[in-house]
Amino acid sequence: MATPQFIQDIRAKAGDTLLFLPGVAMVVFDDRGRVLLNRRTDTGRWALISGIPDPGEQPAEAAVREIEEETGVLAIVERVLSIFTNVPVVYPNGDRAQYMDIVLHCRAVGGEARVNDDESLDVGWFAVDELPPLGPIARGRIELALRDDPTWFAPATAPGLTDPGYRAP
Repeated sequence: MATPQFIQDIRAKAGDTLLFLPGVAMVVFDDRGRVLLNRRTDTGRWALISGIPDPGEQPAEAAVREIEEETGVLAIVERVLSIFTNVPVVYPNGDRAQYMDIVLHCRAVGGEARVNDDESLDVGWFAVDELPPLGPIARGRIELALRDDPTWFAPATAPGLTDPGYRAP
């Protein structure tokens, strides 16, 4: 199911109001260093595996569940790559949502990549230098996963720095 039941329940009451929702996005590598991608049924485009945690579900649990549900691959989460609030999206039915994604670096430990639900048209492993067309956000997340950088997040301006009277020491 593409839209979790708890969101359908909220939508029944909230209509197409903008919902701010948690999301998980996973950069999954196999033992050959290839990246797991799916070609989404809703857009027809290749993408990183992603999903929405259920209420009470930890992000790592949601990631492992989503990877297996969508691709048949068993994986473990190794680290948090970034936390990122995406721009709002409007779905064809008029529903609006904005996701705060926790992006996770994962490693495949079993299973076989295949279309495993109705959210994917195709699933496959891709060498990093032979990726299909991907958007800049997905490419940036893969690049981040290839480095050993600390967790990335959009920085905040320190309180007072935008005040007109503030002077740096």
